Amino acid sequence: MALLGLITGSFLNAVIHRLPLGISLLNPRRSFCPGCGKTIPWHENLPVASWVFLRGHCSGCAMPIAIRYPLVELLTCSLYLAAWGRFGLPLAPVFWLFLSLLVAATFIDFDHLIIPDEITLGGVVAGILCSTLLPSLAGGISWWQGLGFSILGAALGYGVLWGVVELGKCAFGKKRIHPEQPATELALELKVSEAGPILTMDDESVPLSEFFSRESDRVVASCNWLEIDGERLEDGLLLIDCHGLRFGNRVWLYTEITEVMPIRAGLTQLVLPREAMGFGDVKFLACIGAFLGWKGVLFSLFAGSITGAAIGVTMLAATKGRSGGRIPFGPYLALGALLWVLVGPESINLYTGWVTEAGTGGGFFLLLHHASL
Repeated sequence: MALLGLITGSFLNAVIHRLPLGISLLNPRRSFCPGCGKTIPWHENLPVASWVFLRGHCSGCAMPIAIRYPLVELLTCSLYLAAWGRFGLPLAPVFWLFLSLLVAATFIDFDHLIIPDEITLGGVVAGILCSTLLPSLAGGISWWQGLGFSILGAALGYGVLWGVVELGKCAFGKKRIHPEQPATELALELKVSEAGPILTMDDESVPLSEFFSRESDRVVASCNWLEIDGERLEDGLLLIDCHGLRFGNRVWLYTEITEVMPIRAGLTQLVLPREAMGFGDVKFLACIGAFLGWKGVLFSLFAGSITGAAIGVTMLAATKGRSGGRIPFGPYLALGALLWVLVGPESINLYTGWVTEAGTGGGFFLLLHHASL
């Protein structure tokens, strides 16, 4: 079981590297060095052992091999052993699949702030099938109960976080930026490539797709003046969306731009669209619900939120509020799901027993406790 976990961890390293970059897992079939492109021979691709033997460097170009590779292999090995020791047959192989999805989603989200649909939507389908074949996985007895509980868990997971995303969009959906000096001159270049429109400013390029999570999203720039495509326009709003640019009655569609278009403006305010949470997290919790049912969804969301909040506050305190950038929520959902798989029911029983003796509140966990009974 440990060897199976190590081998699967080695495969998950390929998934974590290739999937977000759009590289097929079948072509090239053999692992390769991302630095020099060298095909890695079998004796240099042994889980953990090869990394130690190579001292963490490629034998071809001496490029460092991240410590993450053996850690993923050891983590997967440990999780496989834990699932086997806790569940045995026939549930352990299903949890191996589920835990592999959690590992891949966690490290991809840390690296790229996305969770691919192959993991989330594919996991929903796999969870529903597994719960139908093994009803006890989602808390059922018969196949139709397993199917129903799995669909309910997926729907609940999706619905709860979808509501959070929509409420967050209403409350925090716009970020307003005011230049230090009014009418600050801004020089940009707009280029349309196969990957979509790209804005370049001070040698830094930003794909516009990063701002448009929805069809209705748009960037709004308040300008005292605007020079675009060789024409100067006075005082108005520059609207940038997923289709093109608009200033008053003038429209420039991306499909009509064949070369780099220079843009200069006297900027007074910039409004950027943003999301409270990515839709990858919404679909990821649906995947968790398909495997663990509605109780697993609620526990994973609660435990993940508490853990994420604690780590976020700690980071802010350690950096004195200077911690910047987005914090992925997927890894904390994965941690909550892992806790449910390993110690969830026991922790609820322990907590509700303490609550009963103390005579205090704890309605959320009491709900899960009575549902388990």
